[in-house]
Amino acid sequence: MTLDQTVAPTLDAAPWWTSAVVYQVYPRSFADSDGDGVGDLPGLIDRLDHLERLGVDVIWLSPVYASPHADNGYDISDYRAIDPAFGTLADFDRLLAEVHGRGMKLIMDLVVNHTSDEHPWFVESRSSKDNPKRDWYWWRPPREGFAAGEPGAEPTNWESFFSGPTWTLDETTGEYYLHLFAPKQPDLNWENPEVRHAVYEMMRWWLDRGVDGFRMDVINLISKDPALPDGATTGTGGLGDGFPHYGTGPRIHEFLQEMHREVFEGRSDQLLTVGEMPGVTWEDARLFTDPARRELDMVFQFEHVSLDHGPGGKFDPEPLDLRDLKASLGRWQTALGDVGWNSLYWSNHDQPRVVSRFGDDGEFWRESATALATVLHLHRGTPYVYQGEELGMTNAPFADVHDMRDVESLNHYRETVAAGADPEAVLRGLRAMGRDNARTPVQWDATPNAGFTTGRPWLPVNPNHTWLNAQAQYDDPKSVFNHYRRLIELRHALPVIARGDFRMLLADEPYLYAYERALGDDRVLVVANLSGTPQTATLDGEWSTTDLLLSNTDEPSVVNGRIAMEPWSAHVFMRSIHSK
Repeated sequence: MTLDQTVAPTLDAAPWWTSAVVYQVYPRSFADSDGDGVGDLPGLIDRLDHLERLGVDVIWLSPVYASPHADNGYDISDYRAIDPAFGTLADFDRLLAEVHGRGMKLIMDLVVNHTSDEHPWFVESRSSKDNPKRDWYWWRPPREGFAAGEPGAEPTNWESFFSGPTWTLDETTGEYYLHLFAPKQPDLNWENPEVRHAVYEMMRWWLDRGVDGFRMDVINLISKDPALPDGATTGTGGLGDGFPHYGTGPRIHEFLQEMHREVFEGRSDQLLTVGEMPGVTWEDARLFTDPARRELDMVFQFEHVSLDHGPGGKFDPEPLDLRDLKASLGRWQTALGDVGWNSLYWSNHDQPRVVSRFGDDGEFWRESATALATVLHLHRGTPYVYQGEELGMTNAPFADVHDMRDVESLNHYRETVAAGADPEAVLRGLRAMGRDNARTPVQWDATPNAGFTTGRPWLPVNPNHTWLNAQAQYDDPKSVFNHYRRLIELRHALPVIARGDFRMLLADEPYLYAYERALGDDRVLVVANLSGTPQTATLDGEWSTTDLLLSNTDEPSVVNGRIAMEPWSAHVFMRSIHSK
């Protein structure tokens, strides 16, 4: 297909998740029931009324499995055990029953590109070169001509996502193991069918327990080029970019189709599968999410959340050009318009808070939080709300690096400062883009520690919780929370939002984001001013204030197709052709 073609809407019956909204819970920071400063499953159960009130359909639970927490639970040591920090398997079963009792679904985080180095599989694998599980991970001898442990002896020159090489020497056997992330996260070898079937067995175990699907962590990295060639040198300590050799690798579609056959075939059509896929293209995504191929329901792509990365990468941010954002999101809307499906998100546990990143967390905090929500949620796709986003939570005021906990940020600071970078400049980048921004505790009320815990929180609570909190927003009709409620209600109530086609408007306007949705006789117009200065949106003359469906500010002036847009205002209009 070409990306300038018009995609016709469908009136056919659509999967349930086209009208659903997913809410991500990062349990460590959601709600603490026992005062140890770490969120847990009983705390989540106690706060389910909040999610029911919001109106979401699915809860995505970030990892709660047994883990040494080198990467806050994304390093799993037992896939079938709940980490004691979060509770017990009985607590999980009670959570699942409570979620289902409220008419919601629960999906687990599936982390199977890698395990913890404390997982029994890896403990066996590293014990000797002839252990039956040796080939369950990627082991290689030192580079030819080098002795183990010498600089440059790593089997490839790949750089880790968390800085440094992707290879760590195991002293016991004198060989290196591959880890695309932290050294405590060794990569599983999906070329080995025993690995794949062990993973599928574990997935079936959770589905049999009653979970409703999986969000699959970095799932497009599981297929590596078995030759493991060097990557192009990036200039960082002589390390290279290995992504072309493991990103969306040669057998990825085969593996996902096998997974579907082995795990999901013959089960309920009420399950949900979403794959997190760094570097995925829209061409690939059409394949991954084509229902006829039986791979995944939808994918997370990263194009739009990379647009503000500067020459030095994510920790060297530069201002977002709205025209780039419209081009990116519009491209994905069109590309997946006739085949496949989009995941819609601004925020997650790996991204900074959107109101601080793309909005204005000062003078126009409420307006920008609700404008950004409006723009995102009414696209074609399944919206994802990250915990606290529905309150307009902001980035945290980290005083220095000692206040941070994230392994990615700490490694970046240590390595770049050691290489001669200005510490304060590095800190500015971390404050803007570090993952800890998304991980400060949810702000429930104005009491000490925001109602998150009676103890000392594992990560400091944002001081603005005294006014920015859930309790302050529940009964305020203009609050960020209640605006999110209305957006979710629109998706539930209006097929044109859930399934209509998409047409970008005003593509070259630097401050206005506008588009139309259409299904049958129904038309919806979304127009937002994503700037701090007044703007005028000039559209066709068929819209009027009598068509106004939702607004985050006062009713706008609409005269002859010209809509007066206050700073950070967002308006939604709806009309039916047959009624005109």
